Amino acid sequence: MAGCGSGTGSGGGDAAPAAAAQPSPEVFRDAYVYGYPMVDNYRVMHSYFADSDNPEYKGPWNQVHNIARVYTPEDKAIQTPNSDTPYSFLGADLRREPLVISVPGVAGGRYYSLQFIDLYTHNFAYVGSRATGNGAGSYLLAGPGWDGEAPEGIRSVLRSETDLALVLYRTQLFSNDDLPEVEKIQAGFTVQPLSAFTGTAPPQALGTEFMRPLGVDAQKSSAEFFDVLAYLFQFAPVHPGEVDVRSRFEEAGISPGRPFASALDAQGREAVEAGIADAWDDFNAYKAEMVDTGKRSAADGFGTREFLGNDYMARMSSAVLGIYGNSKEEALYPAYFVDADGAPMDGSRNRYAVRFGPDGLPPVNAFWSLTMYELPASLLTANPIDRYLINSTMLADLVRDPDGGITIHVQKESPGAAREANWLPAPDGPFFMILRAYWPDGDMLDGTWKQPAAVRVEE
Repeated sequence: MAGCGSGTGSGGGDAAPAAAAQPSPEVFRDAYVYGYPMVDNYRVMHSYFADSDNPEYKGPWNQVHNIARVYTPEDKAIQTPNSDTPYSFLGADLRREPLVISVPGVAGGRYYSLQFIDLYTHNFAYVGSRATGNGAGSYLLAGPGWDGEAPEGIRSVLRSETDLALVLYRTQLFSNDDLPEVEKIQAGFTVQPLSAFTGTAPPQALGTEFMRPLGVDAQKSSAEFFDVLAYLFQFAPVHPGEVDVRSRFEEAGISPGRPFASALDAQGREAVEAGIADAWDDFNAYKAEMVDTGKRSAADGFGTREFLGNDYMARMSSAVLGIYGNSKEEALYPAYFVDADGAPMDGSRNRYAVRFGPDGLPPVNAFWSLTMYELPASLLTANPIDRYLINSTMLADLVRDPDGGITIHVQKESPGAAREANWLPAPDGPFFMILRAYWPDGDMLDGTWKQPAAVRVEE
């Protein structure tokens, strides 16, 4: 971000004071890059937990909501969802008191995880196979205003620096026949207020009305974006490392709970819109230079505040391209934005092959998958066989190459009956793919293992 100047003018001598200078587009560019993950995160959480009329609604805040199926093209709230693990969702409103989150024992060999995400989209904690093991336990999730002591029976305290947080549960599914087992595990995911856990009187109830967010398209250009951001700042106390940054935004009129867009004059609105446009130009340049070339990957864009180091463009890029990605220790996401020749991929014109050598499958402790996403929506793509990915649970059914390797055929039309087991259907247009590696082994984490390229097939 740019430096934190006040952006005010001053009069001289006995002259009348000059009017305060209008904030420049630069500050709005910086505030947009900073705030986009928060605003988009809130859009999703509002659709899931606050707006009962939304088709994506899961249920009220502070309750676990289980989905005993994998995602399909009909699920449109989250960009680049996985289609490997049935999800459970918890929207945590921590203003009133902490929550006690309990998990059951999960049989060894089955991966599961709880990913704790604050309003900024930092991954601040994990529970599950990698982080805490498959044993049962209870954990205390506390917001920034709580300073109490954990009662007996709590394994650890997990602290969110924002009052609103999201917990994403993932439970590994082995096959369609395995769904009843997943449902049993999901039924053991419970949450209760701390007062209910301790049998004490609850704090005074709070209001449950939440500001309506902007839609996906509107938040890309509307000055009202900053009304939503100012609203969200009420739930996000200023971090000690961001005092100057947040002060600069306040000087530009983006202040917790204060209306923004309605106070703009024509010149101010022009500066805001120019700043938003600059933010998207910078994002597109960052994506082309850093993401598409592989200089920065998902491993660099998801994690704790300390890991990200206040790299706000990395945080925005991650939210745009795949919000709620895991930290690299939990999962890696090697992406295919271009083919082996550096060209964008398009199912209407080309066919592709991704070949894993006989010893070249992704080294993981849990599982891997290669998932297809259509552009520009970054959503799962409908196809005649309802197949959205190839994953490690399908290995027994995949056709092996003569040397024991596996070639995945990525194309719009079927590659023929003999190859159809290895067919990953592509849309009739541009697309990208993500290779997910859950609980990656050391060879993936240190870069020893390299993902195979997507090679254009000319035959």
